[in-house]
Amino acid sequence: MTTRNRIAIPFLLALLAACPLGAATPTDWTAVAAREAPAWVRSAVIYEVFPRQFSQKGDFASITARLDELKALGIDVLWLMPVHPIGHLRSKGSIGSPYAVRDYYAVNPDYGTKDDLHRLIDGSHARGIRVIIDMVANHTAWDSVMMSHPGYYKQDGAGHVISPHPGWSDVAGLNYANPETRRYMIAMMEYWVREFHVDGFRCDVAAEVPTDFWEELRQDLDQLQPGLFLLAESDNPELLRKAFDADYAWPMMSTLNRVLMEGAPASELRRTWEQKERAAFPRGSLHMRCSDNHDEARAISRFGWNGALAASAMMMTLDGIPLVYNGMEVGDSTESGDPALFEKVPILWQPKQRNSFRATYTALIALRHKHPALCGGSMVWLENSAPENVVSFLRRSEGEEVVTLVNFSNRPQAVSVQLEEAAKFSLLLKRGPSAVGKEGLPAASLGAYEWLIFGRALSPRAGTAGAK
Repeated sequence: MTTRNRIAIPFLLALLAACPLGAATPTDWTAVAAREAPAWVRSAVIYEVFPRQFSQKGDFASITARLDELKALGIDVLWLMPVHPIGHLRSKGSIGSPYAVRDYYAVNPDYGTKDDLHRLIDGSHARGIRVIIDMVANHTAWDSVMMSHPGYYKQDGAGHVISPHPGWSDVAGLNYANPETRRYMIAMMEYWVREFHVDGFRCDVAAEVPTDFWEELRQDLDQLQPGLFLLAESDNPELLRKAFDADYAWPMMSTLNRVLMEGAPASELRRTWEQKERAAFPRGSLHMRCSDNHDEARAISRFGWNGALAASAMMMTLDGIPLVYNGMEVGDSTESGDPALFEKVPILWQPKQRNSFRATYTALIALRHKHPALCGGSMVWLENSAPENVVSFLRRSEGEEVVTLVNFSNRPQAVSVQLEEAAKFSLLLKRGPSAVGKEGLPAASLGAYEWLIFGRALSPRAGTAGAK
């Protein structure tokens, strides 16, 4: 029996051992360890590209032409949104969603050829940039080549193929109760690793697909090429046990929206981290941190120019993997998400009065790469005198500590931070004319939406710094 044909027997046996028949499913995810992600994943900065919108031509060659620029920005992983042909039957908008895939084995002719995609991936690898592609495993377009096998799809009582959700009228749901569907999808993903040398997959609506499929896929991929990166578009803790290296920090992004758009206190960000991330996920879970992506209105539109940069400063220095989305580094504010997802809305690469954006993102990414504490260190929230408006936290690795302060209000804030040996910290990076006190930390003054990042080296026997 090949690995593609097997059922995930080890997973089922482990599940039965952990949850005897009649017992409730365990909910204390902190008692379970997350899958250990490769070191290169933990230190990565991801750049999401929507090929259609990335340039006026909207093709692979235009991305390849800007690889040096992306390398100079400091990105480590290029995430290509779906590269496959888009279905036309029941499509939305004038072009259709890239998440309505017509043929998983082909590339979108609007983007170019398979040779063009090879050149993009090879060019990225030559510059030390890994490439992951979007994989839409939950559904296909209605005119997919897979429709010749109706059994691959979910069906109603009358035997009609159905959408996975009522609002998703442009796609048809795949049926993972059918072993043939599973074999097709695993073989297809192996094809992209084997033929195109992709470094992993971002898996769309991963929680909509059975967990045991992802775990079976992971076992097969580990045999084919160990160390691939699987990113789940999900915040389901179960997926991080064995299948995925990281997921989306959706709760944190939702709280960021409430803080910057609805006036919620900045202390809600800490509460979200403590209660909806640390206490709700397996130990060592890794989350992708984003304030902007293809499903949302642009961060610069939601938060304003300075608010968007403040959000990025936090995402770049929190634990997890930060994401830069498609022109975010120049302050692009063109529409994103539904309905722009179904149209041609190219990035405006030189927007007015935003010359400082690229330098800011380049500096934040360089800081992250320079300091190991920001890539895999521990995380400690620090008390401060203005918790309604300012967040403060410390990252620590074996040899250093890094402290971040971000003012999420539109008013200046004078703040004092509870930090041991505060005077030993020196300023690493700041936004705006922010100032520390005359004696340095723990006192600081931050303008509206400004941020400060400090660091210090640790002696070999230094203890963990934290609140007094």
